Amino acid sequence: MRAIWKGAVSFGLVNVPVRLYSATENHDLSFHQVRRSDGSRIRYKRVAQTDGEEVPYKEIAKAYQTEDGKSVILTDEDFESLPNRSSKEIAVEKFVPIEQIDPILYDKPYYIEPDGMGAKAYGLLREALRESERVAVVTVSVRTRMTMAVLRVIDDVIVLQTLLWPDEVRDSGALNNLDEVSNPKDSEVAMARMLIDSMAGDFELEEHEDDYQIAVEALVKSKIEGGDVTESPDQADEEESGEVVDLLAALQRSVDRAKASRGEDPEETTSSAPRTSAAKKSTSKKSATQKSTAQKSAGTKSAAKKSADTKSATKKTTAKKTTAKNTTAKKSSSGSSDKKAG
Repeated sequence: MRAIWKGAVSFGLVNVPVRLYSATENHDLSFHQVRRSDGSRIRYKRVAQTDGEEVPYKEIAKAYQTEDGKSVILTDEDFESLPNRSSKEIAVEKFVPIEQIDPILYDKPYYIEPDGMGAKAYGLLREALRESERVAVVTVSVRTRMTMAVLRVIDDVIVLQTLLWPDEVRDSGALNNLDEVSNPKDSEVAMARMLIDSMAGDFELEEHEDDYQIAVEALVKSKIEGGDVTESPDQADEEESGEVVDLLAALQRSVDRAKASRGEDPEETTSSAPRTSAAKKSTSKKSATQKSTAQKSAGTKSAAKKSADTKSATKKTTAKKTTAKNTTAKKSSSGSSDKKAG
Protein backbone atom coordinates (compact mmCIF):
# COMPACT_ATOMS: atom_id res chain seq x y z
CA MET A 1 0.00 0.00 0.00
CA ARG A 2 1.06 3.59 -0.59
CA ALA A 3 1.02 6.02 2.32
CA ILE A 4 -1.17 9.09 1.76
CA TRP A 5 0.12 11.08 4.74
CA LYS A 6 3.16 11.25 7.00
CA GLY A 7 3.25 12.99 10.35
CA ALA A 8 2.99 12.25 14.06
CA VAL A 9 0.42 11.46 16.71
CA SER A 10 0.91 13.65 19.75
CA PHE A 11 -0.64 12.99 23.17
CA GLY A 12 0.76 14.76 26.17
CA LEU A 13 4.52 14.91 25.77
CA VAL A 14 4.62 11.78 23.59
CA ASN A 15 5.16 12.06 19.84
CA VAL A 16 4.62 9.01 17.61
CA PRO A 17 5.90 9.29 14.00
CA VAL A 18 3.31 7.56 11.80
CA ARG A 19 2.15 6.93 8.26
CA LEU A 20 -1.49 6.95 7.14
CA TYR A 21 -3.05 4.50 4.65
CA SER A 22 -6.57 4.23 3.28
CA ALA A 23 -8.17 1.28 5.06
CA THR A 24 -10.92 0.68 2.50
CA GLU A 25 -11.38 0.71 -1.26
CA ASN A 26 -14.52 1.06 -3.33
CA HIS A 27 -15.53 -1.97 -5.38
CA ASP A 28 -18.72 -0.49 -6.78
CA LEU A 29 -19.35 -1.74 -10.31
CA SER A 30 -19.18 0.91 -13.02
CA PHE A 31 -20.74 0.58 -16.45
CA HIS A 32 -19.96 2.74 -19.49
CA GLN A 33 -22.78 4.23 -21.52
CA VAL A 34 -22.48 3.21 -25.18
CA ARG A 35 -24.50 3.30 -28.39
CA ARG A 36 -26.33 0.00 -28.62
CA SER A 37 -25.70 -0.51 -32.35
CA ASP A 38 -21.88 -0.50 -32.28
CA GLY A 39 -20.73 -0.02 -28.67
CA SER A 40 -19.37 3.48 -29.28
CA ARG A 41 -18.78 5.32 -25.98
CA ILE A 42 -21.07 8.19 -25.05
CA ARG A 43 -19.12 11.35 -24.22
CA TYR A 44 -20.25 14.47 -22.39
CA LYS A 45 -19.37 18.14 -22.78
CA ARG A 46 -19.24 20.92 -20.19
CA VAL A 47 -21.79 23.44 -21.42
CA ALA A 48 -23.16 26.64 -19.95
CA GLN A 49 -26.77 26.36 -18.86
CA THR A 50 -27.64 29.80 -20.20
CA ASP A 51 -26.75 29.38 -23.88
CA GLY A 52 -25.59 25.77 -24.26
CA GLU A 53 -22.10 26.84 -25.33
CA GLU A 54 -19.20 24.52 -24.47
CA VAL A 55 -16.95 25.97 -21.76
CA PRO A 56 -13.15 25.34 -21.83
CA TYR A 57 -11.79 23.95 -18.58
CA LYS A 58 -9.59 27.03 -18.01
CA GLU A 59 -12.70 29.23 -17.95
CA ILE A 60 -14.49 27.18 -15.29
CA ALA A 61 -14.58 28.73 -11.81
CA LYS A 62 -16.02 27.64 -8.47
CA ALA A 63 -19.11 29.31 -7.06
CA TYR A 64 -20.86 29.10 -3.70
CA GLN A 65 -24.64 29.05 -3.84
CA THR A 66 -26.50 30.72 -0.98
CA GLU A 67 -29.76 29.45 0.49
CA ASP A 68 -31.75 32.02 -1.50
CA GLY A 69 -30.24 30.77 -4.79
CA LYS A 70 -27.59 33.44 -5.36
CA SER A 71 -24.17 32.38 -6.70
CA VAL A 72 -20.93 33.93 -5.50
CA ILE A 73 -17.94 33.20 -7.74
CA LEU A 74 -14.73 32.50 -5.81
CA THR A 75 -11.29 33.03 -7.36
CA ASP A 76 -7.98 31.34 -6.61
CA GLU A 77 -7.00 34.44 -4.64
CA ASP A 78 -10.13 34.05 -2.52
CA PHE A 79 -9.22 30.48 -1.62
CA GLU A 80 -5.64 31.48 -0.81
CA SER A 81 -6.95 34.06 1.66
CA LEU A 82 -8.84 31.43 3.67
CA PRO A 83 -7.24 30.18 6.90
CA ASN A 84 -4.87 27.30 6.20
CA ARG A 85 -5.01 24.79 9.01
CA SER A 86 -2.97 22.09 7.32
CA SER A 87 -0.74 20.21 9.71
CA LYS A 88 1.39 17.11 9.91
CA GLU A 89 0.22 16.40 13.43
CA ILE A 90 -2.61 14.25 14.75
CA ALA A 91 -3.32 16.07 17.99
CA VAL A 92 -5.15 14.10 20.70
CA GLU A 93 -7.65 16.36 22.50
CA LYS A 94 -9.22 13.85 24.91
CA PHE A 95 -9.97 10.17 25.50
CA VAL A 96 -13.70 9.37 25.66
CA PRO A 97 -15.78 6.20 26.18
CA ILE A 98 -16.35 4.53 22.82
CA GLU A 99 -20.12 4.28 23.36
CA GLN A 100 -20.37 8.07 23.40
CA ILE A 101 -19.53 8.24 19.68
CA ASP A 102 -22.68 7.55 17.68
CA PRO A 103 -21.79 5.23 14.76
CA ILE A 104 -23.67 7.55 12.39
CA LEU A 105 -20.79 10.02 12.79
CA TYR A 106 -18.14 7.61 11.51
CA ASP A 107 -16.83 8.44 8.06
CA LYS A 108 -13.66 7.17 6.30
CA PRO A 109 -11.17 4.85 8.08
CA TYR A 110 -7.37 4.92 7.73
CA TYR A 111 -4.72 2.52 8.99
CA ILE A 112 -1.90 4.02 11.03
CA GLU A 113 1.52 2.37 11.23
CA PRO A 114 4.65 3.54 13.06
CA ASP A 115 7.29 5.36 11.04
CA GLY A 116 11.00 5.42 11.80
CA MET A 117 11.77 4.98 15.49
CA GLY A 118 8.14 5.31 16.62
CA ALA A 119 7.38 1.60 17.10
CA LYS A 120 7.73 1.64 20.91
CA ALA A 121 5.55 4.72 21.40
CA TYR A 122 3.05 3.28 18.91
CA GLY A 123 2.75 0.09 20.96
CA LEU A 124 2.26 2.15 24.14
CA LEU A 125 -0.61 4.15 22.62
CA ARG A 126 -2.22 1.03 21.15
CA GLU A 127 -2.26 -0.86 24.46
CA ALA A 128 -3.45 2.20 26.40
CA LEU A 129 -6.41 2.57 24.03
CA ARG A 130 -7.18 -1.15 24.15
CA GLU A 131 -7.14 -1.45 27.93
CA SER A 132 -9.01 1.78 28.64
CA GLU A 133 -11.85 0.87 26.24
CA ARG A 134 -11.79 4.49 25.12
CA VAL A 135 -11.15 6.23 21.82
CA ALA A 136 -8.94 9.26 21.30
CA VAL A 137 -10.69 12.29 19.84
CA VAL A 138 -8.23 14.07 17.52
CA THR A 139 -8.01 16.75 14.88
CA VAL A 140 -6.16 16.01 11.65
CA SER A 141 -5.67 17.59 8.26
CA VAL A 142 -6.19 15.02 5.49
CA ARG A 143 -5.89 16.39 1.95
CA THR A 144 -5.61 19.99 3.21
CA ARG A 145 -8.90 20.12 5.12
CA MET A 146 -8.96 19.95 8.91
CA THR A 147 -11.45 17.45 10.33
CA MET A 148 -12.38 15.62 13.50
CA ALA A 149 -11.45 11.97 13.92
CA VAL A 150 -11.00 9.24 16.50
CA LEU A 151 -8.21 6.76 17.11
CA ARG A 152 -9.34 3.24 17.95
CA VAL A 153 -7.78 -0.21 17.87
CA ILE A 154 -8.79 -2.99 15.47
CA ASP A 155 -6.84 -6.21 15.99
CA ASP A 156 -3.21 -5.00 16.25
CA VAL A 157 -3.47 -1.77 14.32
CA ILE A 158 -4.51 1.74 15.35
CA VAL A 159 -7.23 3.05 13.05
CA LEU A 160 -7.92 6.72 12.47
CA GLN A 161 -11.57 7.20 11.51
CA THR A 162 -12.72 10.63 10.41
CA LEU A 163 -15.99 11.95 11.82
CA LEU A 164 -18.75 13.94 10.19
CA TRP A 165 -19.38 17.43 11.51
CA PRO A 166 -22.67 17.76 13.44
CA ASP A 167 -24.35 19.76 10.66
CA GLU A 168 -23.53 16.98 8.16
CA VAL A 169 -25.94 14.60 9.91
CA ARG A 170 -29.50 15.18 8.77
CA ASP A 171 -32.25 15.80 11.30
CA SER A 172 -34.44 12.70 11.63
CA GLY A 173 -37.30 15.00 12.64
CA ALA A 174 -37.64 15.95 8.97
CA LEU A 175 -39.05 12.49 8.16
CA ASN A 176 -42.73 12.52 7.24
CA ASN A 177 -44.39 9.40 8.60
CA LEU A 178 -42.91 8.86 12.06
CA ASP A 179 -46.00 10.35 13.70
CA GLU A 180 -48.10 7.54 12.24
CA VAL A 181 -46.11 4.84 14.07
CA SER A 182 -48.20 3.44 16.96
CA ASN A 183 -47.01 1.67 20.10
CA PRO A 184 -47.24 -2.13 19.76
CA LYS A 185 -49.07 -4.36 22.25
CA ASP A 186 -47.10 -6.22 24.90
CA SER A 187 -47.98 -9.54 23.28
CA GLU A 188 -46.63 -8.34 19.94
CA VAL A 189 -43.38 -7.20 21.55
CA ALA A 190 -43.01 -10.59 23.28
CA MET A 191 -43.51 -12.40 19.99
CA ALA A 192 -40.95 -10.15 18.30
CA ARG A 193 -38.44 -10.92 21.05
CA MET A 194 -38.97 -14.66 20.53
CA LEU A 195 -38.30 -14.21 16.83
CA ILE A 196 -35.10 -12.27 17.56
CA ASP A 197 -33.91 -14.94 20.01
CA SER A 198 -34.54 -17.67 17.43
CA MET A 199 -32.41 -15.79 14.87
CA ALA A 200 -29.67 -14.66 17.27
CA GLY A 201 -26.02 -15.26 16.34
CA ASP A 202 -22.58 -13.70 15.98
CA PHE A 203 -21.55 -11.47 13.13
CA GLU A 204 -19.10 -13.26 10.85
CA LEU A 205 -17.87 -11.03 8.04
CA GLU A 206 -16.65 -14.02 6.01
CA GLU A 207 -20.24 -15.27 5.69
CA HIS A 208 -21.19 -12.28 3.57
CA GLU A 209 -20.26 -11.62 -0.04
CA ASP A 210 -21.27 -9.31 -2.85
CA ASP A 211 -23.35 -11.78 -4.86
CA TYR A 212 -24.29 -9.11 -7.42
CA GLN A 213 -20.67 -8.37 -8.31
CA ILE A 214 -19.88 -12.08 -8.48
CA ALA A 215 -22.84 -12.64 -10.81
CA VAL A 216 -21.85 -9.73 -13.08
CA GLU A 217 -18.25 -10.96 -13.33
CA ALA A 218 -19.46 -14.48 -14.17
CA LEU A 219 -21.82 -13.09 -16.82
CA VAL A 220 -19.09 -10.98 -18.43
CA LYS A 221 -16.67 -13.92 -18.40
CA SER A 222 -19.21 -16.21 -20.10
CA LYS A 223 -19.87 -13.61 -22.82
CA ILE A 224 -16.13 -13.19 -23.46
CA GLU A 225 -15.64 -16.96 -23.69
CA GLY A 226 -18.59 -17.16 -26.08
CA GLY A 227 -17.12 -14.48 -28.34
CA ASP A 228 -19.90 -12.01 -27.55
CA VAL A 229 -17.58 -8.98 -27.44
CA THR A 230 -18.06 -5.65 -29.20
CA GLU A 231 -15.08 -3.51 -30.16
CA SER A 232 -16.35 0.03 -30.40
CA PRO A 233 -15.12 2.34 -33.21
CA ASP A 234 -13.55 4.56 -30.54
CA GLN A 235 -11.39 1.69 -29.29
CA ALA A 236 -10.33 0.81 -32.83
CA ASP A 237 -9.20 4.38 -33.45
CA GLU A 238 -7.08 4.32 -30.29
CA GLU A 239 -5.38 1.05 -31.26
CA GLU A 240 -4.71 2.06 -34.88
CA SER A 241 -3.36 5.54 -34.23
CA GLY A 242 -1.55 4.80 -30.99
CA GLU A 243 -3.09 7.97 -29.55
CA VAL A 244 -5.74 8.55 -26.90
CA VAL A 245 -9.03 9.60 -28.48
CA ASP A 246 -9.74 12.98 -26.92
CA LEU A 247 -13.09 14.71 -26.67
CA LEU A 248 -12.21 17.36 -29.25
CA ALA A 249 -11.28 14.73 -31.85
CA ALA A 250 -14.53 12.84 -31.19
CA LEU A 251 -16.52 16.05 -31.63
CA GLN A 252 -14.72 16.78 -34.91
CA ARG A 253 -15.65 13.35 -36.25
CA SER A 254 -19.26 13.92 -35.21
CA VAL A 255 -19.33 17.22 -37.11
CA ASP A 256 -17.83 15.57 -40.20
CA ARG A 257 -20.40 12.76 -40.13
CA ALA A 258 -23.26 15.23 -39.72
CA LYS A 259 -22.02 17.28 -42.69
CA ALA A 260 -21.61 14.16 -44.82
CA SER A 261 -25.17 13.08 -44.03
CA ARG A 262 -26.39 16.46 -45.32
CA GLY A 263 -24.35 16.16 -48.50
CA GLU A 264 -21.82 18.80 -47.42
CA ASP A 265 -18.04 18.52 -47.72
CA PRO A 266 -16.52 17.50 -44.35
CA GLU A 267 -13.11 18.79 -45.51
CA GLU A 268 -14.35 22.37 -45.09
CA THR A 269 -13.95 22.06 -41.32
CA THR A 270 -10.59 20.27 -41.39
CA SER A 271 -8.51 23.45 -41.63
CA SER A 272 -9.86 24.69 -38.29
CA ALA A 273 -9.49 21.33 -36.57
CA PRO A 274 -6.37 20.15 -34.72
CA ARG A 275 -3.87 18.14 -36.74
CA THR A 276 -4.52 15.10 -34.56
CA SER A 277 -8.21 15.11 -35.50
CA ALA A 278 -7.42 15.27 -39.23
CA ALA A 279 -4.90 12.46 -38.91
CA LYS A 280 -7.33 10.22 -37.06
CA LYS A 281 -10.07 10.90 -39.58
CA SER A 282 -7.74 10.00 -42.44
CA THR A 283 -6.54 6.87 -40.66
CA SER A 284 -10.07 5.54 -40.12
CA LYS A 285 -10.74 5.72 -43.88
CA LYS A 286 -7.53 4.00 -45.09
CA SER A 287 -6.78 0.31 -45.27
CA ALA A 288 -4.46 -1.39 -42.76
CA THR A 289 -1.59 -1.42 -45.28
CA GLN A 290 -1.78 2.38 -45.82
CA LYS A 291 -1.87 3.62 -42.18
CA SER A 292 1.65 5.04 -42.06
CA THR A 293 1.45 6.65 -45.53
CA ALA A 294 -1.96 8.21 -44.80
CA GLN A 295 -0.74 9.77 -41.56
CA LYS A 296 2.41 11.20 -43.24
CA SER A 297 0.30 12.59 -46.08
CA ALA A 298 -2.18 14.24 -43.70
CA GLY A 299 0.71 15.76 -41.72
CA THR A 300 2.36 17.06 -44.93
CA LYS A 301 -0.90 18.63 -46.15
CA SER A 302 -1.28 20.43 -42.86
CA ALA A 303 2.29 21.74 -43.07
CA ALA A 304 1.71 22.91 -46.65
CA LYS A 305 -1.04 25.26 -45.49
CA LYS A 306 1.38 27.01 -43.15
CA SER A 307 4.26 27.62 -45.59
CA ALA A 308 4.65 27.79 -49.35
CA ASP A 309 8.16 26.36 -49.04
CA THR A 310 6.84 22.86 -48.28
CA LYS A 311 4.63 22.52 -51.39
CA SER A 312 7.27 20.57 -53.27
CA ALA A 313 7.61 18.16 -50.33
CA THR A 314 3.88 17.54 -50.44
CA LYS A 315 3.98 16.75 -54.14
CA LYS A 316 6.88 14.35 -53.62
CA THR A 317 5.00 12.53 -50.84
CA THR A 318 1.89 12.25 -53.03
CA ALA A 319 3.97 11.00 -55.95
CA LYS A 320 5.61 8.36 -53.78
CA LYS A 321 2.24 7.24 -52.56
CA THR A 322 0.91 6.87 -56.15
CA THR A 323 4.07 5.06 -57.24
CA ALA A 324 3.80 2.66 -54.29
CA LYS A 325 0.24 1.78 -55.27
CA ASN A 326 1.21 1.18 -58.92
CA THR A 327 4.14 -0.96 -57.83
CA THR A 328 1.93 -3.14 -55.65
CA ALA A 329 -0.61 -3.57 -58.46
CA LYS A 330 2.06 -4.61 -61.01
CA LYS A 331 4.13 -6.95 -58.81
CA SER A 332 2.37 -10.07 -60.09
CA SER A 333 2.97 -9.21 -63.80
CA SER A 334 6.72 -8.48 -64.01
CA GLY A 335 9.79 -7.32 -62.10
CA SER A 336 10.58 -4.67 -64.76
CA SER A 337 7.45 -2.75 -63.80
CA ASP A 338 8.89 -2.31 -60.33
CA LYS A 339 11.99 -0.63 -61.72
CA LYS A 340 9.96 1.76 -63.86
CA ALA A 341 7.78 2.74 -60.91
CA GLY A 342 10.88 3.49 -58.81
